[in-house]
Amino acid sequence: MVPRGLALAIVALSSAACGTSAPREVTACGGLRTAAVLPTQCGASLDFTPINRYQGELASVQQREDAVVLINGSCTGTLIAAAAGPVVATAGHCIALGDRPLIAFNVEADPDGDPLVTTGTVIERAADPDYALIQLEQLPAVTPTLLTTQATELLAIIQHPRGGPKVIAEGKFLRTCDAMIAYGDLDTLVGSSGAGVLNRQGYLVAIHSDGDCASDGSGANRGWSAASIVEASAYLVPADLADR
Repeated sequence: MVPRGLALAIVALSSAACGTSAPREVTACGGLRTAAVLPTQCGASLDFTPINRYQGELASVQQREDAVVLINGSCTGTLIAAAAGPVVATAGHCIALGDRPLIAFNVEADPDGDPLVTTGTVIERAADPDYALIQLEQLPAVTPTLLTTQATELLAIIQHPRGGPKVIAEGKFLRTCDAMIAYGDLDTLVGSSGAGVLNRQGYLVAIHSDGDCASDGSGANRGWSAASIVEASAYLVPADLADR
């Protein structure tokens, strides 16, 4: 266990934007694969709620928040369940194979759990699908999040935008194509990369990787489906993924 002050200090680590291309509306499945990686918001305002002040309808999602982590102060990840043992899943563009990143749990306003900072080793990483798996040196007393194939009409992302305290944003499921899931009116920023996209039951249906929203609400943010990640992974197995 690491003192709270050290865990919160992870927030101060710097992060870099994931692209500079102007947002555009994605109208075809192929666009989900070719659009640039961007940190974008959907609509005129950022609709983030501190996780411990959330009172929305996705109560099951909020119950999964302990598994969400801040990685090196610059990306988000989720501790996921796997037959071979729990690992942190994040976006591949956040990290390199073999890296040993700092992983911070419970970096949030009014934390409701014991902060923990540990290290891990990146055991898998890919760009297509854009994912990485991190094996932790120390596992916290946290229930890992389950993987699912089932998107629901309302989705949520628990994230660390700009490396700050944990927040939640909600949005609508739009479509699945080319192994990616698109969602609208669901804000993300730099630092949100690698966060889990959660369905109503709080299960992880995708890993957030790209933004393509505009301030007028057009476009969509997107992530690689859990199914595509399991298929690509040597560590994860089909039994780690379920229809739930």
